[in-house]
Amino acid sequence: MAQLYFKYGTMNSGKTIEILKVAHNYEEQGKRVLIMTSALDTRDGVGMVSSRIGMRREALAIDEEFDLFGFIEKEQEDLYCVLIDEAQFLKRHHVFALARVVDELDIPVMAFGLKNDFRNELFEGSKYLLLFADKIEEIKTICHYCSKKATMVLRMQDGKPLYDGEQIQIGGNETYVSVCRRHYFNPELEGVV
Repeated sequence: MAQLYFKYGTMNSGKTIEILKVAHNYEEQGKRVLIMTSALDTRDGVGMVSSRIGMRREALAIDEEFDLFGFIEKEQEDLYCVLIDEAQFLKRHHVFALARVVDELDIPVMAFGLKNDFRNELFEGSKYLLLFADKIEEIKTICHYCSKKATMVLRMQDGKPLYDGEQIQIGGNETYVSVCRRHYFNPELEGVV
């Protein structure tokens, strides 16, 4: 029986590497997967799933108007799994469509993304995935400043944290730092073990 999975983690937790690993494992067994990502993430080109360690792969780009259910319904023959990168950028109707893919087409969907933004608020896609996913899993990494688990992301500008601004600003290590709660509020503190 298919399920909707939401696997979330902060920046640099290995979400994209996990997608590429899952795809490889399915395909090595001759099983077809569909990899999708948000059209908003243009760091490595539209429709590209790209990890910080250099692994990358083409994917289908999802924009706000994309009919996820309709597209997957047409592509369902021999489809074993749908993998979604940057799932935090999905809209509510996308998450509802993914739930329908699982429930009506019996195709597993694994969505990977951030849970919260730099203001420590949920992204729309993450909010609805947390509500509708059958299985939720945290992909862990450590704080940039200490050895505690990172649960939040700081947006940095000129070495200083920002706590206000537009929710979506595409960037990588030059813009965002994964941190524990203590260093989210006090990034200037020395590392705490």
